[in-house]
Amino acid sequence: MEIIGYVFVIIAFARLLAEGFERLGYPGFLGEITAGMILSAILLEMPRDQMLLMAELGLFFLMISAGLEVTPEELHYAGRITLPLYVLTYIAMFVVTLPFTNWTISSDNVIAAAILSIASAPIVLRLKRFFGEDFLHVALSYAVISEVMSLFIVYIMVRIHESPGNYTPIVTSILKDAVFIGGIMYINYIIGIKQKVYIIRFLRRLKSDEAVFGLFMVFSTSLAFISEEIGMHFSIGGFLAGLMMHSDLVGTKQYERLTTIVSGVTYGIFAPIFFAWRGLNFETELSLIVLEFFVVVYVVRLVLSAAVVRHKDVSTSIVRGAGIASFGVLGLLVGEIGYVSGVLSEHMYAMASLASVLGIFTSATLGRVVNHYIAKPQKTAG
Repeated sequence: MEIIGYVFVIIAFARLLAEGFERLGYPGFLGEITAGMILSAILLEMPRDQMLLMAELGLFFLMISAGLEVTPEELHYAGRITLPLYVLTYIAMFVVTLPFTNWTISSDNVIAAAILSIASAPIVLRLKRFFGEDFLHVALSYAVISEVMSLFIVYIMVRIHESPGNYTPIVTSILKDAVFIGGIMYINYIIGIKQKVYIIRFLRRLKSDEAVFGLFMVFSTSLAFISEEIGMHFSIGGFLAGLMMHSDLVGTKQYERLTTIVSGVTYGIFAPIFFAWRGLNFETELSLIVLEFFVVVYVVRLVLSAAVVRHKDVSTSIVRGAGIASFGVLGLLVGEIGYVSGVLSEHMYAMASLASVLGIFTSATLGRVVNHYIAKPQKTAG
């Protein structure tokens, strides 16, 4: 079978299971991951290198979509809360991993803590009706910060592994990354002040949505190539492109034109392939210690998150905590990068991977339970 045949099979089966999971009240991407796990035992002759390229495109579009969900101002405002929370969560996860590595500090703890500190933007969006729009930007900001930081941490560890004892290239690389991101944000700020009207008028002259999308893809892929060239993950460039194309800069109508087509391409084609690919490459081990690891990790994250973002209503505090403690599929990618690069052991890779998937399921289930708890008194009162 040619690669296009495998693509059709994966998309069709992934979307079928996604629909089933949606009907059960869970995010569709969990069905897509499950589809990948099932297909891994069936599509044994699939050309994995070509499918990997398709999955990477899926990650690229997902990061673009994440960038489009927030504005730089919202990210800056929410970051005052979420950045300290991320630091606390990372430290807590680092400490939690120590008993499972015989109290030895290594790259296992550093990368596993990054994986276990991630939040899932799709879960956050699904739970927003429980904790309200005012908290949505905070939760999305945490998800974005945690995903970007996890990619940054794993690549720093890979560089240290490749050049042990020589920290000059690492410091240089970090400085280049900081200058690149800072420069992009500064340009975005200047353009937003001086060129906003010109940009909106220019986009209005474009007759088709495809033209808007085409220009945006040229811009986003350019940033992706630059980010990869300076040592960052290419998807960071896609996220920055989405972050810059906010409605305040391009206008509400043009923003809607762009997000409509990006959403269709992302969630209709590439996202199912990415999530299914994560399922195809899912590595874990089922044992009592692995389950103990997940329980400890999830309880610590839920309690910590709910305490920091607490609300006067207990149920709202729990759901807010579940949104922040929802782990994320990107953790599977980070684990895979660390494992393949030799900086994450197979055992810790397996434990962190299972914790990520179980965490997504647990947070989604917790949201449903709280929803039922809230809705029941309302029906009784009615």
